[in-house]
Amino acid sequence: MVAPLSPLVIDLKREHADIIQAMAELRVKIASPDDHGDILAPARDLLLAHLKKEDDQLYGVLFAKAQHDPHLARTLEDFAKDMQQISAFAINFFTVHRDGTRKRELSHDFSKLISLLGDRILREEIVLYPAYDLAVQR
Repeated sequence: MVAPLSPLVIDLKREHADIIQAMAELRVKIASPDDHGDILAPARDLLLAHLKKEDDQLYGVLFAKAQHDPHLARTLEDFAKDMQQISAFAINFFTVHRDGTRKRELSHDFSKLISLLGDRILREEIVLYPAYDLAVQR
């Protein structure tokens, strides 16, 4: 059964599109030979705000529902492990490359970050957000 999209999920999906757009813009800046200062800040801030919103508004509902749903509990456990790895990589990326001086590593690490985020976004939109919509519908 597919639940209608909740306002929160609509908003989170819009933020996913914004994050993807910010990352595309960042890719162009990384490839540019010009020095743009802290080019990572807009993408970093957007990503952190999105993660905070998910933590504050999405996961609480899902964890409450998971107390009575073992399948959802396992799914959330898998997502939490996955997010720990992504968060660690993202924090390191934004810390190490803050000044943008290590262009070769920046480009490589950025490609990995894009891959991790793209996979995560897809999994959230296919698995996690529908679970949330079902949870708030009941």
